[in-house]
Amino acid sequence: MGVFELRLKQQGEPALVPPAGETPKGSYYLSNLDQNIAVIVKTVYCFKAAEDYGRSAGDVLRESLAKVLVHYYPLAGRLAISGEGKLAVDCTGEGAVFVEAEADCAMADIGDVTEPDPSVLGKLVYTVHGAKNILEMPLLAAQVTKFKCGGFVLGLAINHCMFDGVGAMQFVNSWGETTRGLPLSLPPALDRAVLRARHPPRPEFPHHEFAQVTDDDADAGEVTSPPLLYRSFRFTAASIARLKAMAPLDGRACTAFEALAGFVWSARTRALGVGPTRRSKLLFAVDGRPRFLSPPLPAGYFGNAIVLTSAACAAGELSAASPERAVRLVRGAVEAVTDAYMRSAVDYFEATRARPSLASTLVITAWSRLPFRAADFGWGPPAAYGPAALPEKEVALFLSCGEERGGVRVLLGLPAEAMAEFQRIVEEVTEA
Repeated sequence: MGVFELRLKQQGEPALVPPAGETPKGSYYLSNLDQNIAVIVKTVYCFKAAEDYGRSAGDVLRESLAKVLVHYYPLAGRLAISGEGKLAVDCTGEGAVFVEAEADCAMADIGDVTEPDPSVLGKLVYTVHGAKNILEMPLLAAQVTKFKCGGFVLGLAINHCMFDGVGAMQFVNSWGETTRGLPLSLPPALDRAVLRARHPPRPEFPHHEFAQVTDDDADAGEVTSPPLLYRSFRFTAASIARLKAMAPLDGRACTAFEALAGFVWSARTRALGVGPTRRSKLLFAVDGRPRFLSPPLPAGYFGNAIVLTSAACAAGELSAASPERAVRLVRGAVEAVTDAYMRSAVDYFEATRARPSLASTLVITAWSRLPFRAADFGWGPPAAYGPAALPEKEVALFLSCGEERGGVRVLLGLPAEAMAEFQRIVEEVTEA
């Protein structure tokens, strides 16, 4: 059986969809938490036969996108460099990019969307060909691909500097409400000045997330051998309970995230064959919305409110068979993120303009609690959803297992030999 190849026919040229009404112009401030994550995040939402509106899904979504952009007008602008040398948005109002396409197959033919195959799913998200850098890419691009079965896929390419996962789902939910003729249940809070650095900046904590592993340490354990295999691993609630039982922490039960993050970090490090004395770093984001206190973030804040935190140790200290050390480090990294720590992180970037180092690093992005199934544009919840690709080779993504309560899917890319070893380690837990 040959390898499946998705063939698409683009319907016309990419179009700009400006806001349906007048919107503010000028420079829009991006906070220091927005600065270091200007990567394009690509997601797909699969919907079954779309005939309820009596018009094509493309026409319906294009019209409602223009309406919702009145509320989210910065997405209709373009990324620029401010006088301070930072990223900002030039609110030109020229619009988001919108593309329509037709596939030569049924939606079921593209296979399991939960398996991140960029060669297939990547075609369902618009890419600006010829763009030399992030400044030449739109902040939002939407592609609607119709399939022969009558279903369609909405593919979104969004610059992460505009919002984190919570903010992105707030936007998608608002777009869905607008499509269904409803008022926004949570209007966006657009002012990001609440996250401005103090003057002068006062970083009060060490920020090891920016620390770089030395070149000597980075010789092994790097994911540098293309091509990578991308796999999705399912951890049921029972599997996660086993992981939690493997890492008792002074009588305090660890969380599902702590247990799974510690295990994946340990298993990936072991699968890559990292030498026992070499440093291994874990980097992940903590949602600051419930943690910012002075002042708190307003309801509906749709910018990045995530703060990076990290853990590191010698690879020999990490054991997938006994992940207690890794889990303890993860817990410490989570508990370090307080209001004072987050304000310090904002000030640290202001003073240093440092960027997180990804050398010898695993980056875990947790989407498992994001309400993807709430993306209702009038055709009901998506039949399937997920990332079209992982944004960086160092990333492992946590997603929910659909309607399975408590389950988590882990998506990551590794060289073939390392992937086989990672799978073997995972099966020791998931098939026990």
